[in-house]
Amino acid sequence: MNIKHFWLAVILSWISPFYAQQILIEGQITDSFTEVPLPQVKVSLEGFTNEVFSDENGKFLLEQEAVSGDYILKIERSGYVTKRIPVRSSIDKRYLGIILLEPDLAFEQSQVSTIFLSEAELNSEENNSDNISGILQSSRDVFQNAAAFDFGQTFFRPRGLGSEYGKVLINGLEMNQEYDGRPVWSSWGGLNDVQRNQVFSPSITANDFGFGGLGGMTNIIMRASKYPSGGRITASASNRSYSGRLMATYASGQRKNDWYYAVSASRRIAGEGLIDGTVYEGNSVFLSVEKRITEQHALNFSAIYTPLIRGKSAPLTTEVFNLKGRYYNPYWGMQNGEIRNSRMKEIDQPIFQLNHFWQIGSKAELNTNLMFETGTTANSRIDYSGSNFSEINGQFTYFGSGQNPDPAYYQKLPSYFLRFNDNQNFEAAWRAEKQFLVNGQLDWDRLYQANLQAADTGQNTVYALVNDVNTQRRFTANTILNFTISDHLKLTSNLTYKKFRSENYAKIDDLLGGNQFLDIDVYAEDVPGNGFGKQGDLQNFNRLVSKNDHYKYDYDIIGSSSEAFSQLQFRQPKYEAYMAATVSADFYQRIGHYQNGLYPASSLGKSERLEFLDYGLKTGGLYKFSGKQNLELNLAYFRKSPGFRNTFINPRQNNLVVPGITSERISNFDLTYRYRISNFNLRLTGYFSEIRNATEVSYYFAEGLSGIERETTAAFIQEVLTGLGKRHYGLEFGIEYQVTPTIKLKSAVGLGENLYSENPDLLVSSATFSNMLDYGKSYLTNYHLPGGPQTAAQIGFEYRDTQYWWFGTSLNYFDRAYIDVNPLSRTANFQTDCDGLPLLDYEQEIAKKLLKQEELDNYFLWNATGGKSWRLKDKYLGLFASLNNILNTLYKTGGFEQARNSNYRELKEDFDREYPLFGPKYWFGAGTTFFVNLNLRF
Repeated sequence: MNIKHFWLAVILSWISPFYAQQILIEGQITDSFTEVPLPQVKVSLEGFTNEVFSDENGKFLLEQEAVSGDYILKIERSGYVTKRIPVRSSIDKRYLGIILLEPDLAFEQSQVSTIFLSEAELNSEENNSDNISGILQSSRDVFQNAAAFDFGQTFFRPRGLGSEYGKVLINGLEMNQEYDGRPVWSSWGGLNDVQRNQVFSPSITANDFGFGGLGGMTNIIMRASKYPSGGRITASASNRSYSGRLMATYASGQRKNDWYYAVSASRRIAGEGLIDGTVYEGNSVFLSVEKRITEQHALNFSAIYTPLIRGKSAPLTTEVFNLKGRYYNPYWGMQNGEIRNSRMKEIDQPIFQLNHFWQIGSKAELNTNLMFETGTTANSRIDYSGSNFSEINGQFTYFGSGQNPDPAYYQKLPSYFLRFNDNQNFEAAWRAEKQFLVNGQLDWDRLYQANLQAADTGQNTVYALVNDVNTQRRFTANTILNFTISDHLKLTSNLTYKKFRSENYAKIDDLLGGNQFLDIDVYAEDVPGNGFGKQGDLQNFNRLVSKNDHYKYDYDIIGSSSEAFSQLQFRQPKYEAYMAATVSADFYQRIGHYQNGLYPASSLGKSERLEFLDYGLKTGGLYKFSGKQNLELNLAYFRKSPGFRNTFINPRQNNLVVPGITSERISNFDLTYRYRISNFNLRLTGYFSEIRNATEVSYYFAEGLSGIERETTAAFIQEVLTGLGKRHYGLEFGIEYQVTPTIKLKSAVGLGENLYSENPDLLVSSATFSNMLDYGKSYLTNYHLPGGPQTAAQIGFEYRDTQYWWFGTSLNYFDRAYIDVNPLSRTANFQTDCDGLPLLDYEQEIAKKLLKQEELDNYFLWNATGGKSWRLKDKYLGLFASLNNILNTLYKTGGFEQARNSNYRELKEDFDREYPLFGPKYWFGAGTTFFVNLNLRF
């Protein structure tokens, strides 16, 4: 649509009322199964902004000015199949009688998807494959449903985008975190019954809440007045993340003096999940109370509390997988006859919201919201660097630290004893294999024995279980105005302000039988004898810490964000258009509480103040060829500030920031064709998105570093990538055909190319050398981005019987998934010796093979779902069951190159072995899994 057509449409929208007539449409909406009236059902005419909601008796009255013609009345409510009814505006008043809405039984699939989501979410520190964006995009669109429910178990990302590029809101308030831009599902998980009211806007399309993101925007409506009166009790069983769940929900509906309330609670448990040692305990509580003060004003208060404790699992090398299988997990061991996992994630973050709704006449609505979040997230690990010191004439000597207790540590595997081709120790390798097969779990008893022996001789604790803790406080306020200028023109504006404080520290959780732990870094480089460089805090030299004491690091990140957004939407029965703009300002600052021995001048106190000023523009339109088909276009360009995870180089030790840090530049184009009739629905979308100037900070141990003026070329480093470019383009296709009233066929295909599009600059920082190393460009262009398969396809069918039972099955194909590559190996360092000169034994053809990105094998997954409903007088009993990966297919969902060998000579030597010491690590998909859900509605 060109600019002249747009302004012509605007002019026509003002004069069209002179040729329109007032039509009235009324009716009553009930549940087709229980025949109970349904309140809060949205009713509108497609092509118009006006919409009404049914009252507590399910009745509605829609008034609309429209020229004579045929229109579609749209009736929609979360958890029910959307209904479209043809109407003619030549009839002044039309009574539709009782309209039956059919429950969307497939909605129960969201219960299964959240199981997959919780695993991705809780493993996100090690594995960036998360599918929250896919699950929250579930709607009546066949492709989005496939992406959420069937593709989701493979960590398929819609359009190859991580969740940081989508927005998740609860009651209009954004839930994405400042740390990395991602929403933390676990902060409100386990409350499926009260999260069914969702409004999803795909991609960067127009919406009523904010500018949105590349991955779309989802607003979860959790207001007490939006839940139908009644209760629901649900019992679930699964063999995935948790083994059992019990959930109860009750909503009052409208009470005396216009009060509403809703409560929900659930408990999820597993002594051990599908993966070995993954214990699980999650509790969730929700309360919402709403008061309709007058016809124009309503006030809602909501509280969410979902404490969660979950054992993590580890990625596996090929050697470990071949010895122990896909469900092996080295993080746990038996203690006193019970499973104890050393890598536990604990989340305890309550959320409080206060929402005010003001209906300003018949044309405008103002929604003002406040939110306060607080609480902690803790990730446990074993610190084996406990040591002792002696002092002679002011000279310090440190000794007595332990060994890595990881049973899958490379020096404990058979390959370690076969690493020298000319001197292989087969006996030691055989013994290591037997030991690993029989006793391949964490030996808690050995850790306790080591600490008790140290205590008996007056020495400090060697091993300690510690927590890396983040305590967050965040305040958010916003106000959203929706103003209907005319029947065809609507204005949406939003003002948002956020302020947060993130406290970060390490804490001793358990001394494992010991008495005290020496707070130093035994691996830190130091001027011989003075002990300064090894100190976590120079203000507490050689500090001894006990249970619950802070140690190692302690710092805060403070910041704030302000955003203004405005959007104009124009609608006519034949076409629609929108324009929107946003401007935002963000700032971050680190406040160090420890004076680190390696960075005495740049660790204590405040860092420089980092500020980002960003803006965004988007526009789009939709042209309706007829009531059956339309064409939709969306264009956007905007800037996105980085999360503070990728802003500070090493916040645990210093205030240093990424040099020249700036916001990402993001552009997007997508074009969609839709064809829809009563029994046939098709969507075809082509998209192109580009992200430029991205920044990524990573932490790992590397060997083979060049340009270091020291004897060893190994160091624990912080890798900084700047100027990183990413490109996403492809096709999304979905089609469904209602062959008969009971049989539906469906198919979905996603074809994507997700690539690095620009070579970033790579810097390396470390406590073991004084200056940052600049390795120039990392040649990543045309390497594939990791994060699940880039090709996904489905074919399936559903049978829905008139006696309220249904069954569905699908065959899904996945291909073109790639592991994450190591950027340092793609720099000049790869072919440079430790003295800075080129490697003499470097061979170009061999190097190409070593640096070729690994593509994972393709695979098929067969899934099935089904359910049955019964009416028990005035109650409703529902059963839902699903089977995933019925054929128990073995497949990899992702992986990454270990970055330890960063130059050609070391990498070639390692990969010439049968089992490389530092080969890629993989995440394996689950075998056959089930989920059963039984619920009673009353």
